Amino acid sequence: MARFFSNHERLRLVGFVAAILFFLTGNTVDASSPFANWAAVVVSGDWHAHDGAPSEIFDNARRDVTHNLETLGFSRNNIEEISARPGSWPLATPRAIREALWNVSDRAKAGCLVYFSSHGSPDGILVGDYILEPYGLARILNASCGDRPTVVVLSSCFSGVFVPTLAAPHRMIITAARRDRTSFGCGQTDRYPYFDQCVLSVWPYADSFAALARAAQICVAAREKREQIGPPSQPQLWVGADAATEIPRWR
Repeated sequence: MARFFSNHERLRLVGFVAAILFFLTGNTVDASSPFANWAAVVVSGDWHAHDGAPSEIFDNARRDVTHNLETLGFSRNNIEEISARPGSWPLATPRAIREALWNVSDRAKAGCLVYFSSHGSPDGILVGDYILEPYGLARILNASCGDRPTVVVLSSCFSGVFVPTLAAPHRMIITAARRDRTSFGCGQTDRYPYFDQCVLSVWPYADSFAALARAAQICVAAREKREQIGPPSQPQLWVGADAATEIPRWR
């Protein structure tokens, strides 16, 4: 015998089907995205402002950079987030970064991206209780990503110190400051460091990581001039010969 559904039952059935379709399609990445098979690790290396007080600035940057990577077509399954905040898992250490990048790059083999937001020193970048030095990061990248196209973003004071060691034909290196300069925006009342703020604000208008870096340079310089702080941080962009053609544009 045929069964007739009431209007209420029809609406429930339609809603159920719509929910299933969303589950099946809404959580997948567009396979046509050039970043669908890229590995990414996004790190907030500290949870304190420059005065030592607790702060969300670096975790805010980590969270929102991750969101933007997903909008570019990075698969959420291929993005690892690491924070220095107590209770986080994995907790930020150089070993945790090495293991995360090793694991995710074993799944996603097209390219690599690592993004750090933290305090820095002339010796390297703060990761939890450790200073990750340029040669340490180079070993991590070499072991996990080899000669795949790789984007490295380092948002910290003195982060230009990484460029000479990390420079390779397949890499693009973006830093928040020259090797002998501080960067700004690490106070308790800041939402993000200035460099991360600029990266996030210009992201919707860029069509590639190189364009993103250049626009962020202009944004940072304008803000530092407007607020009369200095000497200027002078964010850096270094692009290897192969990286210039191998790292995809996104439109």
